[in-house]
Amino acid sequence: MPSQKALVRRPGPRVAEGLVTHVERTPVDAGKALAQWQEYVAALETHGWETFLVEPADGCPDAVFVEDAVVVFRNVALIARPGAESRRDETAGVEEAVARLGCSVNWVWEPGTLDGGDVLKVGDTLYVGRGGRTNAAGVQQLRAVFEPLGAHVVPVPVSSVLHLKSAVTALPDGTVIGHAPLVDHASVFPRFLPVPEEAGAHVVLLGGDRLLMAASAPKSAELFADLGYEPVLVDISEFEKLEGCVTCLSVRLRGLQA
Repeated sequence: MPSQKALVRRPGPRVAEGLVTHVERTPVDAGKALAQWQEYVAALETHGWETFLVEPADGCPDAVFVEDAVVVFRNVALIARPGAESRRDETAGVEEAVARLGCSVNWVWEPGTLDGGDVLKVGDTLYVGRGGRTNAAGVQQLRAVFEPLGAHVVPVPVSSVLHLKSAVTALPDGTVIGHAPLVDHASVFPRFLPVPEEAGAHVVLLGGDRLLMAASAPKSAELFADLGYEPVLVDISEFEKLEGCVTCLSVRLRGLQA
C-alpha cells in the first residue's frame, strides 16, 4: 500500500478573525470550529490516513488552512509565499513538517506569490489558479521547480472565488468537478462535471471510491453516489464561513518515497 500521510494544524484561538474575501463576514464559534476540526482529522484517520500535527501558529488566524502553505509533487515541497501578507508567518511550521517527512524543500521568492489552495493536481498536471492570491511570478517559479520532475503546469484565471480549489477539485478518475457559476474557464479541463452546490465542488480523495466532502452539499453527495462513489460527510460549517473547505484543512502526501 502506498503511504498516506496528511499534515493538519489545529485551529488557533484567533480563528474567528480569519480573512474573508468573497463572502460577507459572519460570526465564527471557535469552540465549534475546534470540534469540527477534530472530526475532520478523525475521518482521515478512520480511512487509513496517518496524520501529522504541524506546529501551531496561534498568531495567524488562518493557519488551520494548512494546504495554502505548501505544494508537494513527488518528494519535492515548494513552500508558498502567500498572497496575503498576514499569512506569511504560517509557512515556517509547515516547512519543518515536510522536511521531517523527507521532502526536499524549495521556496517561492519575492516578487512571486503562491497559495497552495490555487494548485489542483490531476495526475501529473498541475492546474494553477492565477488571480487574487497567486501571481504570474509565483506560477513561473512553481513551473521551474516541478516541470523538471515531469509536471505539466496549466495556469487557470480565477476571479469569482478565493482560490482555484474553491471552485474546482477532481474525482478519482480525473474528472474535474465544480459549481458552474463559480468556474471561470471550465473549457480548460478535458473533462468537467458541474455539481449542484458550491460546497459540492470540494472533495478529498480518501482512497478507492471514497470522497471526503462537506455535509452542506447533500445533492452533490447524491450525485457522486449515483456515479459509484462513497461520500464521507463532515460538518465544516465554521470553516465555510471563512471560505474554507475540506481540501484546505490538510496537506495530503501520497506515496512518499522513504
